Amino acid sequence: MKHTLAHTATRQLTSLALCFAAATDLHAADVHPTFQPRASATPQAGGPASRPNIVFIFADDWGWGDLSCHGHPYVKTPNLDRLAKEGTDFSRFTVASGVCSPSRTAVMTGHFPARYNIDGHFAWAKNNAQRNMPDWLDPKTPTLPKMLQSAGYATAHFGKWHLSNDMIPDSPLPKAYGYDEYGAFNCAGEQMPVHEDADHAIAFIKKSAAANKPFFINLWMHEPHTPFHTVPKYEWRFPDMESREDQIFASVLSHADDRIGHVLDALERLNLTENTLVVFSSDNGPARSARPAKLELSYDTATGAGWGIAASKGTTAGRKGYKAALFEGGINVPFIARWPGKIAAGKIDNASLISAVDLLPTFCELAGARPPDGYQPDGISQVTTLKGNATPTRSKPLFWRMDGAWPPKADAPFHWATYAVVDRQWKLLSNRNGSHTELYDIAADPLETKDLASDKPGVVQEIMSTLNQWKSTLPEKPNSHVFSAERSK
Repeated sequence: MKHTLAHTATRQLTSLALCFAAATDLHAADVHPTFQPRASATPQAGGPASRPNIVFIFADDWGWGDLSCHGHPYVKTPNLDRLAKEGTDFSRFTVASGVCSPSRTAVMTGHFPARYNIDGHFAWAKNNAQRNMPDWLDPKTPTLPKMLQSAGYATAHFGKWHLSNDMIPDSPLPKAYGYDEYGAFNCAGEQMPVHEDADHAIAFIKKSAAANKPFFINLWMHEPHTPFHTVPKYEWRFPDMESREDQIFASVLSHADDRIGHVLDALERLNLTENTLVVFSSDNGPARSARPAKLELSYDTATGAGWGIAASKGTTAGRKGYKAALFEGGINVPFIARWPGKIAAGKIDNASLISAVDLLPTFCELAGARPPDGYQPDGISQVTTLKGNATPTRSKPLFWRMDGAWPPKADAPFHWATYAVVDRQWKLLSNRNGSHTELYDIAADPLETKDLASDKPGVVQEIMSTLNQWKSTLPEKPNSHVFSAERSK
């Protein structure tokens, strides 16, 4: 059945005020980061022209198949297609979790999120306690924006936060983690309206350019997470969808793509394109309802009202599982990088096994930023990979930990794994107690079609030993200084 805007129901019910780091906040004064950076290898050397500006666009639940340049049948993403045409599309990139908060933790810290007991999304304090999680990422942790600040970069965050939650009122604000400016939602304090992210990013770009200062921006977009905050202009672009749900889904991605285009256009107008690395990715795979859902409005305390899970129509282009899975559908997400003259244009890299924990060392190398003494990333710099030297295996293993359900549920057959490891060309998945494992040659079999566990018992044993050694390094529980006072209420 065709749907038009005559079918559009109630739009978002709330308009929330922008929260900037410049505003005074009582609990911002309670945070005293102990980050002590080493001197930059090239502190402000040569001005901004010698080091790239960095814009990292991180979508929310945007599946690998949900771009028109990846073959989606009806989603239109001309600005992301343009980014891919002008840069390289790395098809094998993986994030460090199948859900939001741990995935973002890895980007910020360069560490596997299990090192901080962050295995799921931040929620209410009592729910966090039940899952042996902290209530926020420790602000004393060395983070990517702190390191870039120490190298002379102006730093900003606009969009989703979720390294705590808006329901944790005493959690640290983004400024405590190394940002000069921010506007955010899913954090303490007032919430930034979700569609204002690009406007504030552009303003920060203009300000940094006027100051002749290199900049780093985290642009962490809401789309296509629920609730879906639709706008009639974008629904009009898809008047003939087979279902109302498809129209909603396509419209919010189109809106997000337009905002990305506005940022790219601003870089062009300011003559910054040539010296700006722009990266687009997603925090995890697409969300899907485990069973048929009725289309209805839902409400989120951070972003307001919008359409619910029935409109989650994301695709993985054949990868197993969805959001919250450690199979590739949950962790293999889009990754497009553009830096004219440095990263090849119009190229598709189907081989390189890049991880989210690689972003911190990669961005720091590009910025000439040196981590503080004693800091060791779990990832590796991928600068040479970005510039065209493919890395089809992992010399340094990758590890994942989540709360998998064993035995598998009939409506979620690929969500059983609690642990995963990628080592060289191999990917191993294990349930919580190790009684069931699966093994894939992930370099040759990216869709995980052939389980080799019974054929390669020696490889399974070797990687399980590596996994057990890694597990022995993890903390049993979080430190109490990352607990909210809400826990005692």
